[in-house]
Amino acid sequence: MKKIVLAVVAVLSMTQAFAVENTTTENGYENAYEMKISTSSLSNTLKLDGEQTEAVEYVNRRFERDLRKAGKASEEHRSAMLSKAIKKDLSYMHTILNREQYQKYLMLLNATLNNRGLNK
Repeated sequence: MKKIVLAVVAVLSMTQAFAVENTTTENGYENAYEMKISTSSLSNTLKLDGEQTEAVEYVNRRFERDLRKAGKASEEHRSAMLSKAIKKDLSYMHTILNREQYQKYLMLLNATLNNRGLNK
């Protein structure tokens, strides 16, 4: 029971770190795609070592960049670009994280994407 409560607290704290209002600007860019991932919060939640933290920070920057590109893309390309960005991020994270860390990361990413309306 204690693990479930801690998992819920971790999910809620991480999704709050990613929270941004989902609005569309004049040029059609959606803020939902503008994500700033807190590597330190993620590092604490996943209990990453120094080497993992560096690798995760690099992957997060790439993921953020790919999401911004997807947000700026036309509506017809946006879904494919989002899917590609997520698959690439998960592939990289799978090689960096151990099994337990990866499972937590999947839970956090899924909750974040759901909260932003990006997981359709």
